[in-house]
Amino acid sequence: MNKIYLYLTIVALFLGACTDQDIVDQVTPDTPITEIPVEATKGELLIKFQPEMSDILDRTQTRAAGGAATRSGIPSIDEVLDILGTYHFERLFPVDANTEERTRETGMHLWYVVNFDEDTDLQKAVQDLKKLGEISKVQCNKTIHRAYDPAKKPLLVTRAGRENMTRAIANSGFPFNDPELYRQWGYINRGGYPFEKDWAKAEAGADVGCEEAWKLCTGDPSIIVAVLDEGVMWDHPDLQANMWVNEGEELRAGKDNDKNGYKDDKYGYNFVMNTGLISYWDANDTGHGTHVAGTIAAVNNNGIGCSGIAGGTPDKPGVKIMSCQIFAGNGGSTLAMEARAIKYAADNGAVILQCSWGYNSALANMVMGFIPGPATEKEWEELYPLEKEALDYFINNAGSPNGVIKGGLAIFASGNEYAGMSSFPAAYSKCISVSSVAADFTPASYTNFGTEVGLSAPGGDGDYYGTVGVADEEYGEGAEFEQYGTIYSTLVTEGQPAYGYMEGTSMACPHVSGVAALGLSYAVENCRHFTAQEYIDLMKASVKDVYANYGGGKKKLYNFNHASNGSAVTQMELSKYVGKMGTGLIDAGALLKNVVNSGSDMLIPNVYVAPEKTIEVNLARYYVNGKSLTYTCTSEDNSIASVIVSGTTLTVKGVKEGFTKVTVKVSNGKEQTITITVRKNANGNGWL
Repeated sequence: MNKIYLYLTIVALFLGACTDQDIVDQVTPDTPITEIPVEATKGELLIKFQPEMSDILDRTQTRAAGGAATRSGIPSIDEVLDILGTYHFERLFPVDANTEERTRETGMHLWYVVNFDEDTDLQKAVQDLKKLGEISKVQCNKTIHRAYDPAKKPLLVTRAGRENMTRAIANSGFPFNDPELYRQWGYINRGGYPFEKDWAKAEAGADVGCEEAWKLCTGDPSIIVAVLDEGVMWDHPDLQANMWVNEGEELRAGKDNDKNGYKDDKYGYNFVMNTGLISYWDANDTGHGTHVAGTIAAVNNNGIGCSGIAGGTPDKPGVKIMSCQIFAGNGGSTLAMEARAIKYAADNGAVILQCSWGYNSALANMVMGFIPGPATEKEWEELYPLEKEALDYFINNAGSPNGVIKGGLAIFASGNEYAGMSSFPAAYSKCISVSSVAADFTPASYTNFGTEVGLSAPGGDGDYYGTVGVADEEYGEGAEFEQYGTIYSTLVTEGQPAYGYMEGTSMACPHVSGVAALGLSYAVENCRHFTAQEYIDLMKASVKDVYANYGGGKKKLYNFNHASNGSAVTQMELSKYVGKMGTGLIDAGALLKNVVNSGSDMLIPNVYVAPEKTIEVNLARYYVNGKSLTYTCTSEDNSIASVIVSGTTLTVKGVKEGFTKVTVKVSNGKEQTITITVRKNANGNGWL
């Protein structure tokens, strides 16, 4: 049987950029009409109103019982909507009772979706709406597609293949008993793997440093990573224990128990199908989201499958995976779905966005079939203002000023177009763009690179390490030797749990997300606090050098798209990558060691409480070895709020409306003062 190569050489999803301007500003009669891109959703636009329209829009939504209306309540706009034949007018982001205040502060409540007759000239609709002073921005709702062919599946390793090739872990020196950890060279690379090309070697240490990091920490369940991708197989035996669970929500119940605007969102939300049921079983799914999730948080030391960078162990759970599904089967996503997913992640506790997708780079080669994307941050922002605002919302509002991180980390794949520039949104200056390296520190043959890249990580390079034209039976089930150079993780096939190989910056990206999550987990243990930018700077300083062997005219040879003649037909000049693969290869061991002496001490939060209500604060979480310490707390004004300490729990009871200070003295010699606010609308609990 001939060997079939099922590689994802362009794994980063291509959110087809509106190459013609689909964002329109205020128009004058002399303004040329912008051509609407072919893939703009017919009969649909995304509009953002001016802040002055907020009260009118609120009244319209109230009359529509919080759902869809047909008119805005603004006469000039409704006149245009009448002409368009509008039948659906709805706020883009549903009301979340817990975060509505900051939604309004950031202006996200002003974004609306307008649906009208599909036969209406979309260009005319844009032109008419952009003339109105009440509207700030108008954008087409572009359809988002995968860049790769979903019919091409990753290389699965069957149960028989795993049993035939599994090594005796007890004698291998690997830290966990997961039988296939030895395949995950991106975590622990000892060199000497059976790569077959004379020029393609594995170099010990070309990994993310898990061996040293795991001696200090394996993950913490308080850290939530939102995977924006295909749906994650939430009941995969190697992932189930580390799935984020929205307590109180149940699948198929049809209820929004936590009042966040989404029904049945137990493990996240399926934004493609607008349902709480995360899907992973469609024949056209690739398992991409499940593969990514496994790299971050597959359970370690459970005796099955593979390991996860921050997956914890059965007796000490790892970080949590929130599945924000933006792809499903043949169904494409849209910019609106993507924006909802990003905001949902921030509003429901995620501090890391794992995004193995993006537009093609502006330097992508059209001859190779790539459609170039935005070239500058300004161009990207003008084309996709909603996308930028959603990312800014996450970056600025995820996390907590009293947790390990204030703000969120948006981590993106740089792209796989062999291009000398990162794609967007990865190239956005507030995001982390990740390039891919092979098992010898060299750039992966396909990876995008450039000054926009922040970090590198293992992504595999099958064109570099692969042997072309060798029959499967020559090496046994799964073509093991062929695939050592790519990335092994959890998968799903025909709705069943599986394991297998993929490659791309899509696989490098979750290595960085996993390391970021592991570092934050260690910060939890050490009660360290960071701003998002402080932590990004720390990550960029915690790297291994990838440039040492890039100079001196050295070249890397590889088989472009697995050239059938089996010879190296393409070469890379490594010197052109110098300074363009980020600060280096992310190193988890170095990051965890740096966490301890960086950032600032955690602070006990200021709280508010209603009269005659109480709130409890676990003081132990804000101090190293906090459970073994003793605490003394004193209220300056017991007529406003009284306090009681029992063990490590501070209980605050509201007495009457007002403000008071509470001093917390700790047996380790530290002291903090917090503010207690008592007000009637506090509903018994909350944080300031």
